Amino acid sequence: MIVNIILVVVGFLLLVKGADFLVDGASSVARKFKIPQIVIGLTIVAIGTSTPELVVSLNSAMNGHSDIAIGNVIGSNLVNLLFILGICAIIKPLPFQKGSVKFEIPFSIAITVLLFILCINGNGNLSNIITRGEGIVLLILCILFILYNFKLSKQSRELYEETSETNEDNTKFSLLKSIGFITIGILGLKFGGDLVVNGCVEIATILGISEKLIGLTIIAIGTSLPELFTSVVATRKGETDIAIGNILGSQIFNILLIIGVSSIISPISYAISYNKDIILLIIVSAIFGLFPFLGQKNYMTKSNGILFVSIYLIYIITLVFMDA
Repeated sequence: MIVNIILVVVGFLLLVKGADFLVDGASSVARKFKIPQIVIGLTIVAIGTSTPELVVSLNSAMNGHSDIAIGNVIGSNLVNLLFILGICAIIKPLPFQKGSVKFEIPFSIAITVLLFILCINGNGNLSNIITRGEGIVLLILCILFILYNFKLSKQSRELYEETSETNEDNTKFSLLKSIGFITIGILGLKFGGDLVVNGCVEIATILGISEKLIGLTIIAIGTSLPELFTSVVATRKGETDIAIGNILGSQIFNILLIIGVSSIISPISYAISYNKDIILLIIVSAIFGLFPFLGQKNYMTKSNGILFVSIYLIYIITLVFMDA
């Protein structure tokens, strides 16, 4: 138990420093290539911080525990949306970019609904199974999303070149150093997340906590720690677009990339006991989509953040009592 606690502490330290390196490197790349921070957050940062979820889900699929993959994604997306974005909004109101309001947010809601449909559709032996064919569809959507972001970054560079009077390079680091920071940051987040998750699972097992509760809480929260630390650090540094882009990108990649690849490796069996969790995810995703139009328009405010964190805490407490 003591060894596991020490490993968890070391993991948290790696997460903190990894988040620092990743945010600094990514923001420097964004400035160097005149790419909007939201695009960097939606791609480089989101893929980097989704590494733990990808590793856990792929290992689960290859070892015949494909149902853990779906539980990990649902749980992680709830953590990302309710808890992490909520915490960031409490720290500092988060402005919404027009592109996010028009495309990324509706797209994340649509693919969450699509995931639910894929989980519950089918007949006979294919009932409640995400097949390899459906996984390929998700992967194609993932590729199209990445291509969309490439197009967005190209348009932003062209706009910058047309409107900018100078071509001054105000990057914080050289390109090589920025890439080094991003790499070190992702590795720190990956290994830090692994230490925290493994340590917490061992502690939970010793305490007799059920596998489902471990999956929806400890593993989901643990694999989302890179998103948490990266988004909080980005928010505190004023890089709020990276924070929002990181969460939205992680939501999208968790469903399209992780579920897509996992189901191609091994068709995913879906347990209907997850219905209430994914329905909650759809509902809060829709509420999040309304924030830009309510109250302080085009901002996720501190009160919005308090609401989301409160919903998540109630959700966790409900899970614990149902498991008891």
